[in-house]
Amino acid sequence: MRTADGDARTAPADLILRGGVVHTLEPDSRRATAVALRDGTVARVGDDPEVLALAGPATEVVDLAGRAVLPGINDAHLHATWLGAMWPDTLFGDHAVPGAPRERPLLDDAQRRRAILRAGELAASLGITSYTEPGLGPGEDHGPTGAFGTSVAEQYRALAAEGKLRARVTVLWLYGELDGPSDLEHFLTGLAATDGATSDPRWLRFAGVKIFADGIPPMRSAYTHHCYADGVRPSLLVAGADDAEREANLTRMIVAAHRAGRQVGVHATGDRSIDVALDAVERARAEHDADLGHYIIHGDLVTGPQLRRMAALGVGLDTQPEIAVRTRSLVDDALGPGSAAAAWPLQAAFDAGVSMCLTSDAPVLSPDWRRQIAAADEWMGAAADPRARMERLLRCYTVEPARQDAAASWKGTLAPGMAADLCVLAADPLSLSPAELPDVEVELTVVDGEVVHEHGVRVPQAESV
Repeated sequence: MRTADGDARTAPADLILRGGVVHTLEPDSRRATAVALRDGTVARVGDDPEVLALAGPATEVVDLAGRAVLPGINDAHLHATWLGAMWPDTLFGDHAVPGAPRERPLLDDAQRRRAILRAGELAASLGITSYTEPGLGPGEDHGPTGAFGTSVAEQYRALAAEGKLRARVTVLWLYGELDGPSDLEHFLTGLAATDGATSDPRWLRFAGVKIFADGIPPMRSAYTHHCYADGVRPSLLVAGADDAEREANLTRMIVAAHRAGRQVGVHATGDRSIDVALDAVERARAEHDADLGHYIIHGDLVTGPQLRRMAALGVGLDTQPEIAVRTRSLVDDALGPGSAAAAWPLQAAFDAGVSMCLTSDAPVLSPDWRRQIAAADEWMGAAADPRARMERLLRCYTVEPARQDAAASWKGTLAPGMAADLCVLAADPLSLSPAELPDVEVELTVVDGEVVHEHGVRVPQAESV
């Protein structure tokens, strides 16, 4: 039996879930059928009798009836405000390629607030208890969507202070344009000026910065060592007179953020842009050897040697397998036949020991994490041990994002003393194939010990958009 430390460890629980299967995703976890929550944390995990020992007169006891409990899902790359404005539309929609977003700009703070709350409601319905907004700030203060500027960050601060967020939120600052250019001068100015203070960093944390190094392979804008099939040679998005100056400026941005103690998420899809980013991290760590959780976003054309280097440098990878599945033919068209087969090497990332997060990039794709796990399994092909692969992929939506959030000590697994963030699925995912997972209902979502979604039962609704 495992219990939380402290004098109150035998006090009655607020909520007990019993009669199911509990996947703690702890390294040494044993079979459990029940979990008790108290004061926003996990109080006990074990079999029904030992957990029910914490039941008191006011304890709510839920019979799982065989359903499965997982740690709360953490989408480490989800543009929630934009999603709240666009949903149920996505850029990909039902097509193989992304299209132009429908024009639904957020014109004022009231609309931005409602979009954040709407996204929170959607996240809760999917079992998502944490997410990262990867890029808010002055670079988009005059952007066409109204979903990425400094005013969005201020709405997050207000909602966190009011206790109205329905998921824990990590934010990366953005000092250039979304999917567009940035320059060293504005980056350094923004780095010095933006304030990352919040009332409770467990609910809202401004972790660092996002930098767009390049575009994407299908658009022939990923920065690669070799030209595209039609002879196109793209450049970095970072401003500069030539490739050497652009690479130097990207390096200066990453090193400056590291010196400031900020985490860096680099949108880099081409092998050459990834090399520049890794060179910069290596230089930054040689100057000041601190692991700040820097990571590559997307990493479509990452190579085996780069993955091994990432593992050595502590650089993570955030990737979207459904994009790999959908754009396979487009990558072959852009880079030559067979190029897609070497892209998105998920198994190689696992084998290299890279900390990898599966993410949705919503509203590019649906925020449904079950689809990303199914796509990852499809992309990797047949597995010798499907159950072990499923558990590993689940960790890419729980344990690894918590590490990226610098929060592995208090969230991402279900163990005494950890955050009471969890979701309940209608069936045990470890008894299913990943292809079956998208059809499994999310029955219950709990954040900080509070039920924020229950399938078939009315819960408080967010303000409508």
